[in-house]
Parts: sequence; structure tokens; C-alpha cells
Amino acid sequence: MSVDTKDAYAESVKDIQQGSIEIIDHISELQDISERTNVDEALYYALQFSEKEIDVEADRKLTRKIDMVVFPVMALVYAAQFLDKTSMSYAAVMGLTTDLKMEGNMYSWSGTSFYLGYLVFEYPAAWLLQRFPLAKTLATFLILWGIVLTLTSVANYPGFIAIRTILGMLESSSSIGFMLLTAQYYHREEQGSRTSFWVAFNGLGQVIGGAMAYGLAKREDTLPIAGWKLVFIICGVITIFLGIVFWVVIPDNPFKSKFLNKSEKELIVLRLRKNQQGVGNHKFKPYQFMEALKDVRTWIMFISSVALNIPNGGIGTFSSILIKGTMGYDELMTLLMGLPAGACEFVGLILFGLISPFVQNRMALASITTTIALIGSCLMSFPETPKAQLAGYYLLMVSPGAMIVMFSIVSSNVSGHTKKTTVGAIYLIGYCVGNLIGPQTFQDKDAPGYRPAKVVMVAFYAVTLATLPLLYFVNHKENERRDKLVQEGLVYHKDNSEFADLTDKENLEFRYML
Repeated sequence: MSVDTKDAYAESVKDIQQGSIEIIDHISELQDISERTNVDEALYYALQFSEKEIDVEADRKLTRKIDMVVFPVMALVYAAQFLDKTSMSYAAVMGLTTDLKMEGNMYSWSGTSFYLGYLVFEYPAAWLLQRFPLAKTLATFLILWGIVLTLTSVANYPGFIAIRTILGMLESSSSIGFMLLTAQYYHREEQGSRTSFWVAFNGLGQVIGGAMAYGLAKREDTLPIAGWKLVFIICGVITIFLGIVFWVVIPDNPFKSKFLNKSEKELIVLRLRKNQQGVGNHKFKPYQFMEALKDVRTWIMFISSVALNIPNGGIGTFSSILIKGTMGYDELMTLLMGLPAGACEFVGLILFGLISPFVQNRMALASITTTIALIGSCLMSFPETPKAQLAGYYLLMVSPGAMIVMFSIVSSNVSGHTKKTTVGAIYLIGYCVGNLIGPQTFQDKDAPGYRPAKVVMVAFYAVTLATLPLLYFVNHKENERRDKLVQEGLVYHKDNSEFADLTDKENLEFRYML
């Protein structure tokens, strides 16, 4: 680096640092807390507590308390929402396609319509979660989701497509909302494991849904209405109940909680200081939005999300049809054979969460689960034997491991509330795009084997695998650069910088988790 280039570089670093300091100084000068619209909500509480070391034992007790109160509600809600999503797959082998007179690729569009709604509403949902109280907004989405799901039981095909689209819109809030909640309560080092645990409850939802569908299908002759209609009604009622529980139990931020005492709220402040993040800010900041769009990390994650979820969209919509059509099982056995898949996901992702605190390289973990999924997709695509294909399907259940890592990256590696919600929304838009494309790879002319769709799954798991080391390299190089700036005396700490709602680019003390 030439002298002139080095001087210009040092000057740009100085400008970033000075701009951040000016924001913090301006905040400190404001006497009225209501005027501090640029800052994080946690600042008011941070000013009440001095900076000090975290008491390790008290910190462990706080984590256990959060795990006992906040986490179970999040996990059950996530299980219920996955149960709702997979209910269509169960209904497909219980008479849904016959009763709604679906022909050709009409069933594929019922899967695509869900993610079309998700795609259209993802950023509006993220904006609503920032603009209004987080937990209450999530609870409202949940209750509305449950009400709309019950209406599936009385819909014709056009109404069914409309309902699936609305459900996608309502479900668009859950993942990003849960990422924001996880970031509020846990250390950055804990966020990966907790994210893995609540995503693992997708598997539990699949087990419960499969068992419920099997029980209804077995007693089809004695039911007052078609079994597939009851699946939607039961799932909807469960979701409405959990939405009400969520409203009552989960506070909008930790400082409004009734289950935490004053000393525990102080510990939350200390955690947030350590994380170099706060709990949120209700003001939309255009510059943070633009920073998110210009950040190369955002687009690496977007590409990874699209690639990972093309297989996910296809298998999520067609899993029961594949088991029934290509593996030779009847309706009841098809529903039963879905239960081990849910168990594989539940156990596999719990183990993933337990291992993650001991593995410093998150991208390595994501690469391992994606490699397992790649092997599973190969088993589904190339061997002719039904048992090999079924084993491949079960291996696919660990594929969310890469998505879990990306969720934790959004919650722990993106700072500035507008930027965090924007990056989270873009990642989930990629999730939608992948899930939109996935069902369309399953064409009626390829039934019952759907070989071309399975080969597409193999190809895109390979693409996902290529994106993970790239994100690691970008973050590792930036951490090295910032460490060097500290050594050169170009970066220094300013009190309460953690709560100035600075982005990860503005806050040069911030380090990316690898």
C-alpha cells in the first residue's frame, strides 16, 4: 500500500470513528429520553447501570430462567407453524387433491402460492416488527394465521390458493421475529445453539402432524367431515391458542418482562454491552437500509438461501407424494413413514445445537449439515431401490443446519436495527424465492419418480456448499483489518456506543462471529 493510499485509508477510518462518536455525544446531551429516537431502547436502562464484569454464576442462572420461560413458548410456536405448513402435504394423500379436483400442476401451485405471499410480504412484515412492539405484533400475526388456516376446510380450489397465499404473508413474520427475540436475550455465543433448538421443533411439529393425520385417516369412515379438513381445523385452533399464550407470556423486550428482577435486567444490559448490540429501535433509518443493500455479506447470504431452499420447497410440498408414489406405500403407511423424518430433524438439530458452542467455526458446521443433505439428495436421485431413497429423504432432514447458522449470523453479526431487519428480510426473501422455485421443479409429466427435480436438488445443495467458505473469508478478513486498526490506535471505546444503534460498519469495535 502506497503512502498516499495508506493516509487516505486511515482518514476514512477516522471519519467512521468520528461519525460514531458524534452520534453518541448527541445522544448523551439530550435530557428528555423521549427525544432519543436514534438510539436503542436499551439505552434508558443502560444509563441506570454502570459497566462492570458479568457474574458468571448469576449469568448461568439467568440463561436457565430464560430457557424456562421464553424458549418453550418460542419452540412450541415454531413447531405449530411448521405443523401448519406441512399439513398440506398430509392432506394431499388424504383426499385433498381429489376433493378440490386438482389436475396436472395445480398441486404444485398450491405450494408456490404460499411462498409467493411470503415473498411479497416479507419486508412489510419486517417493517411492522420494527415499527410496533415486537412480541405483540408477532402474537397478532399468529392469531390471524390460525383463523385463516381453519378457513381452508371450506375452500374450493381458487379459495384454497388465496388462503395459502395469505398464510404465506402471515407466516413471513415468524423467523425474523424469532431472530430478533433471540438476539435480545442471549449472548452471541449462545444464539447459534438456541436458534438450532427452536428450529429443531419443526421436526416435532412434523411428528405430531404425521401422527394426527394417521389417526384421522385410519378413522376416516367415522369422521363428521373429511379427514384432511379436520387437519386444517385442528392445526388452526392450536395456533390461535399459542398466539394468545405468546401475547401473555413474551414481553416486547427484556426490560418490560415481569419474570426478570432488577438485577437480572442489569445482567441483560451487560450481555448487550458484550454483544455490541441492543434490543431494537422503532425509527426506520434509510442509511442503514442502504448499507444493508451495499454489504456483500447480505448477497452471499441471499444466494446461499435461494440455493438451499430450492430443494426444501420441493421436498416440503411433495414429500408425502414421493413416499407414496416412488416408494410404494399406501396412504396410511405414507403418513407413518413421515414420522421418522420429523424425528431425524428434531434429534439431528438438537445435537447440532449442543455441538455448536464447542465449534468456533460456524461455517464448518453449516458445511457438514449441507454435505449430509447433499449425500441424501444423491441417494434420492440415483439409486432405484425404495429403501435407499427413503434413507436419503431422512438424511435431508438435517439440511436446515445451514439455515440455522444464517439465522444466527443475522442475529449476532448484523448491528443497527434497521440494517438487521433489512438483512433478515433479504435472507428470508431468498428463502421464499427458493421455495417458490422448488415445487415448480416437480412437473406432472415426471411423476411418479420426479427424477429431474431430484437432480436439481443435488445441484443446488452443491451451490449452497460453495457459498459458506466465501462468507467465512469475508468476515475473517474484516476482523483481521479491525484488529490491526486497534493495534495502530485508530479505534477506541466510547461509553454506551453499544446502545447508539450503530451498524456493524459504523462500530469498529464490533467483531463478526466466524
